[in-house]
Amino acid sequence: MREEGQAPCVAVHVFGLTGGLASGKGVVAARFRARGVPVVNADELARAAVAKGSEGLREVVAAFGADVLTAEGELDRKAVGARVFADPEARRRLEGITHPRIHALMGEQTRELERCGEPLVCYEAPILIEVGMADALRPLVVVAASEANQLARAKLRDGLPEDELRGRIGAQLPLAEKVRVADYVIENDGSVSEAETEADRVLDAICDGLGVPKARYPRP
Repeated sequence: MREEGQAPCVAVHVFGLTGGLASGKGVVAARFRARGVPVVNADELARAAVAKGSEGLREVVAAFGADVLTAEGELDRKAVGARVFADPEARRRLEGITHPRIHALMGEQTRELERCGEPLVCYEAPILIEVGMADALRPLVVVAASEANQLARAKLRDGLPEDELRGRIGAQLPLAEKVRVADYVIENDGSVSEAETEADRVLDAICDGLGVPKARYPRP
């Protein structure tokens, strides 16, 4: 029973944000944050799941060997990425270690935000539909871009050779398939400001659909 004077619990609604390699999820997530929506980032949770000294990191080393560590004893994410994107079985083995830990950390963060009275939380993840989470994170926002733009942005950001980047794109669910199951699609082949305008449109529509006042999330 709620004690007198205690604020009522507000049920948080978690919606999903995904896309492809360098399609622009980060730009959209940054816009949502700028408007006050908490964004839980799966990549950040993945780093925490295999942080130095963690049980997750010990399991990764047991599965892949000590050469996946840096000289400082941390996970060499580029080295692991190069191995698992070229080997589907290795990728499944890594995901079997990291995904349960990522989901547990996501639950912890979401519950904390709910305790703080947040009505909306965005969960940003590159692999979301692939792991069967789409229906649990409706409405689902997909950020799409042409493969040419994906490659150009990823080269600039990551400095990896094109053949490796093409392999990473090929290892993901095709963007066209992600778009087909989306509730909202943001086409991001233009400028950052155009992507931000689209992000504003989508966030306003999500608020309207869920009965959350848009005034809670003013545009910058």
